[in-house]
Amino acid sequence: MIVSLRREYGQFITSGAQLLLLLVGAKLESRSGWLVCVGLMAAVSLVAWLSTLRRRRAIADTPTSRIASAAQGYVELRGIGKPLDYPPLISHLTSLPCLWYRYRVEEKSGSEKWHTVSSGESDVALILEDGSGRCLIDVDNAEILTRHKESWVKADRRYTEWKLLIDDPIYALGEFRSIGGATLELDAASDIKALLAEWKNDQATLLKRFDLNADGTIDVKEWSLARQAARREVEKVHREARREADLNTLRCPAEGQLYLISNLDPDQIARRYLCWAIFHLAVFFAALGALPWLWHA
Repeated sequence: MIVSLRREYGQFITSGAQLLLLLVGAKLESRSGWLVCVGLMAAVSLVAWLSTLRRRRAIADTPTSRIASAAQGYVELRGIGKPLDYPPLISHLTSLPCLWYRYRVEEKSGSEKWHTVSSGESDVALILEDGSGRCLIDVDNAEILTRHKESWVKADRRYTEWKLLIDDPIYALGEFRSIGGATLELDAASDIKALLAEWKNDQATLLKRFDLNADGTIDVKEWSLARQAARREVEKVHREARREADLNTLRCPAEGQLYLISNLDPDQIARRYLCWAIFHLAVFFAALGALPWLWHA
């Protein structure tokens, strides 16, 4: 639901929703109706202008990072898209190997209008490679823009599918986090305690290893030796865990910043948002100027 709302909002601010309000005002054919519609146009345009400008600034002002040297936090990444698993994900309608897909099936009603009968999208993560490393991209809650869109009509149904394809150039803005390796948080005391508890459950092996005087019990000195052995084993496991390569991930920022995944050029996306920002600002001032005239008409 959150993903749908986020995407619908993203589509809303890059659409001429104000034109719909103009049509509603024309149908109402009253001054009060026009006042309400034009007032809503001004409010909608202001919100849309701020949103498109914020998106444009996020794209234009965030420098591109390399995966191997990216700082933890909000970053921009560019690379090649690879599937998480083999065989790769298969798109729902066209059955093509892909990184991500969204689809919609619509049916024509008696009033010649299309209404959605089914829709959905994949939730499988994808991999971005930039030559310096690999990053796992979580598609949940992302706004996804793609140039791969197919639409066709069969009988009384219209089918539409959007995809990101394998080896597409991928541009992504989001929260970068490295998990494991040198950044792995480990609790030695808890791990030692858990290992000793595991040894206690196997009394025969515990006695064989640490009952040095063969009296059938583990005394204080022998238990101290067992604790030292457990500490050495835990330290060894921790060293090996920290030597493993980090898992780099990109996900939706917790602070509400733009989370965007696209196979479009970022300069093209930034220009698109700038054009929409100019459009919304122009409509805002036009609506604001029309309100006094309508009030006194």
